[in-house]
Amino acid sequence: MFIRAYLRASTTEQDATRARKALEKFAAEHGKAIASEYTENMSGAAADRPELLRLLKDARAGDVLLVESIDRLSRLPQADWQKLKTAIDAKGLRIVALDLPTSHQSMKDTAGDEFTGRMLAAINSMLVDMMAAIARKDYEQRRERQAQGIEKAKAEGRYQGRPVDEDLHKRVKELLKAGLGVRGTARHANCSTTTVLKIRDSMGV
Repeated sequence: MFIRAYLRASTTEQDATRARKALEKFAAEHGKAIASEYTENMSGAAADRPELLRLLKDARAGDVLLVESIDRLSRLPQADWQKLKTAIDAKGLRIVALDLPTSHQSMKDTAGDEFTGRMLAAINSMLVDMMAAIARKDYEQRRERQAQGIEKAKAEGRYQGRPVDEDLHKRVKELLKAGLGVRGTARHANCSTTTVLKIRDSMGV
């Protein structure tokens, strides 16, 4: 069994380290070890995530896609989530999430009789879809509250905008000047391709 761990940290490296330890502990408790790890610092609402795409490219039928929770895998709109799930299914990947007990059956080398295995797979698929929908709704609600907060701050003359991450900008520019493409730069700088494109545009290249 080949276990591929996907770690998406939308804020800091500390988040990825905490998640990595949790995934390693979970795998060990099931007598397994993580064979390959894919880590990136991007929003789960972004469909174009280099490391996730690399995982899908590397995957083989029967591999386990291990995540801390479904919202680490997706906060995508319904249509984009269905495309991702279709790609995962087409590869024969089995999603296992620490917060989804029904998925833990996939960590076993033998899934029991065929009927039980198919029933568990169907239940797990339904619950994964439900949790992906909840993750998206949570994302939209947080964005809405954030927008309301910004509008209120603007009305009160308190809004100053988001501070520029000078270190990130410098790193992205260096990578682009070195000849890396947009996706390669995003992967090495731990940022989104959208951020890379904005910085590239500001360079006039």
